[in-house]
Amino acid sequence: MKNCWLIVLSMVTVSVLAGCSGTSKLVKSNDYDAKYEAAVKFYEEGSYSKAIQLFENLSMHYRGRDYSENISWYYGQSLLKEKDYYTAAYQFKNFVRQFPYSVHVEEAMFLSAYCKYMDSPEYTLDQTVTREAITEFEQFSDKYPQSVHIPEVNGYLDEMRGKLIMKDYEIAYGYYRIQSYHAAYVALQSFLNYYPDSPKREEAMYYMLKSGYEYAINSKEEKVRERLQLVVNDFDKFASSFTDSKYMASAQVIYSKSKAALAKIEAGEKQ
Repeated sequence: MKNCWLIVLSMVTVSVLAGCSGTSKLVKSNDYDAKYEAAVKFYEEGSYSKAIQLFENLSMHYRGRDYSENISWYYGQSLLKEKDYYTAAYQFKNFVRQFPYSVHVEEAMFLSAYCKYMDSPEYTLDQTVTREAITEFEQFSDKYPQSVHIPEVNGYLDEMRGKLIMKDYEIAYGYYRIQSYHAAYVALQSFLNYYPDSPKREEAMYYMLKSGYEYAINSKEEKVRERLQLVVNDFDKFASSFTDSKYMASAQVIYSKSKAALAKIEAGEKQ
């Protein structure tokens, strides 16, 4: 039984090496027609890594000549199928630039954005690629408003904008966590202005209220009154927006402390 297994393993190894050797010979070959036919055959058979090697080699030879459009299209599709989203995005974007009148240009523009969407990381990580994907999807929607892809594009946009909301909220809230209350107040206020309908609006308003209070009571004496009044105003906005908030009891304590501190300041000014 052990010997049979070794024989099978050897046969598989030889077959793999023979396949790799054949692809290597094709890459080095000067018979570009045979190379193109083999690349297409590999693609159709689902051997995308082999197809990629050949299409990449062919793209340099046929640049600006016959087959160049097909090669560029197949190359991008092979990269996509192999889940090399970073390179595929670049290839599809390059396709749009090189072949603006191609029948594939709409699909290529969509796939360039889609590949960046697929490369978009979790919201806790850098969101540069997410922003690039959003920009490209918006450009696609503007250019092809009747495209069959529009419903899914809108879904992708909603998902990625949600990531940006979470990322920006975590950055703003992060200032509160490290007790940098002035920075937290400013960042949370900016967040609320930029995302007025955010699902994190309640939390952002609450932590802005808390940050404002901490910032006010630790301010220079001549600034305390002005900043406490802002806290009172922020509480009024919070209370009117979220009457049943789970943070209401805590927010009311901050409001009461702020009003008491203001009353004490006013009493001192009258003496």
